[in-house]
Amino acid sequence: MISTFTQPFSVVLIEDDEGHANLINRNLQRAGVLNPITRLRDGHEALTYFFGSDAHTQPLDKTVVVLDLNLPDVDGFEILGRLKTDETTRRIPVIVLTTTDNPRDIDRCYALGCNAFMTKPVGYNDFSEAIQKLGLMLTIVRVPHTRP
Repeated sequence: MISTFTQPFSVVLIEDDEGHANLINRNLQRAGVLNPITRLRDGHEALTYFFGSDAHTQPLDKTVVVLDLNLPDVDGFEILGRLKTDETTRRIPVIVLTTTDNPRDIDRCYALGCNAFMTKPVGYNDFSEAIQKLGLMLTIVRVPHTRP
């Protein structure tokens, strides 16, 4: 039996591929993650969400970011760097979920401050299984307040 996580937090999914986003949403729900998920479709939208003129109205407390690296406009490396160097967002856990398994990219993400790095499997079943495992982890994870 899958238990749902009772501590409230929101997931911000930064993913440009519609099919991947749908698979991620569906498999997180299958794993028991019933928390709100906000989908951002490109790097510009992500930067606006976190740092735009109305960003102060966004509820950033108790947030987990799932970030693709290969995004239009602004790539995931830049978004990760901005999130981890800004005082208001640096404590937000960031899970990089991307197609690359290049060791340089992995090292770069950890150097920039990502909290976890996952490579998207190529096959549908493997992809679904990996996201369900991510979802199971999210059902037990404790998310910090963004304000110290």
